[in-house]
Amino acid sequence: MALWDRFKESAQGMQTQLTAKKNDLKSGAFRDASMAICALVAAADGSVAPEERRRVAALIAGNDVLQNFPAADLQRRFEDYLNRLAADFEFGKVAVLQEVAKVQKKPTEARAVIQIGIVIGGADGDFDKSEQGVVREACFAVGLNPAEFDL
Repeated sequence: MALWDRFKESAQGMQTQLTAKKNDLKSGAFRDASMAICALVAAADGSVAPEERRRVAALIAGNDVLQNFPAADLQRRFEDYLNRLAADFEFGKVAVLQEVAKVQKKPTEARAVIQIGIVIGGADGDFDKSEQGVVREACFAVGLNPAEFDL
């Protein structure tokens, strides 16, 4: 099986796991951390092209687990995090990773946030090295071993 096929299968499995835990993923910290990791993945290469912004926003709106929250609220938070990253990527990344770290004491939420980052990163068919790198950093922020997610 090709590497991409294995990854796609893994991402689909992660989405299934997320959906199964949907009722446990309703906290404000989870909402904020999820939008933070989506912004990190979208801006992983240091910039955010308009089409990337739209694509990730559409993925957020269509994600079953994130439908626990009002779409307009998610959109506003995602845009706020992207704006921080666009203003100064390195400084913004530190602040956005701090948002991700807020779920550190809740392992179910922490794993779900990392899984969302992987699902979003791979949705375009290319979970590239920069996207993997920011998700790996997010793993450290929430106290999870990146190897658990093959990162």
